[in-house]
Amino acid sequence: MQSVTLSLYRFGSAPARAWALFQMGPARFALRAIPKIGTVKLCGSGVGEGFTPVPDTSVYAILATWPDHGTARRAMFGTRIFRRYAEMSEERMTVFLTPTSARGRWDGAEPFTPQDVEPGGPVAALTRATVKLRSAARFWRQEPAISRAIGRDPNVIFKIGIGELPMVRQATFSIWPDTRTMAAFARADGPHAQAIREVREGKLFREDLYARFRVDAIEGTWAGQTPDLTRGPQDMTDQMKVAAE
Repeated sequence: MQSVTLSLYRFGSAPARAWALFQMGPARFALRAIPKIGTVKLCGSGVGEGFTPVPDTSVYAILATWPDHGTARRAMFGTRIFRRYAEMSEERMTVFLTPTSARGRWDGAEPFTPQDVEPGGPVAALTRATVKLRSAARFWRQEPAISRAIGRDPNVIFKIGIGELPMVRQATFSIWPDTRTMAAFARADGPHAQAIREVREGKLFREDLYARFRVDAIEGTWAGQTPDLTRGPQDMTDQMKVAAE
């Protein structure tokens, strides 16, 4: 059963941030050399609620696919590159996911293999796009409404914007209490839905991908807290708000 992991790392000191920035080149080769790893994407992060043109130089992400969660954990504890990221960062968190649906492509490929499983609890969404260069200015005029809508939704447990290339290759990852609350947000007829329609009708993307996942586990902390997947939607939202204060 395919495993998908999103590992987030926060770097504090200037030397640590410089190390992380430099690794955007050589670390890609080290990650791809890990036995049994599938797709692997090394990303930077942006400030804000989702897609953002402003980079956050303290946060980096590694998205990877594996044959199963056990293989993923062994690689994270047993390979030099993952251990080095853990040693250099001041905070880290990994989300273990099982893909339940996916449509679209990432760099011309379909990285996620949906599994026949019931979400049965917290779920995650990943939206990724390559913005056409000639459409970038138009897209970034519309995008803030989407990010604000995600940030204001009382049910979202966690969200972060990541990307391989500022301005044109961006992704948003979010965790929700269940499929109902995620679907209600996606279907809501507000600024988010309107902005999404304008982006699609304007054909601003050269390539896009949307995937949903069952959230199986979260290990580590972010903003000093580990989201508790056994708690109710409002409880988890409150927990993350307290951690951010």
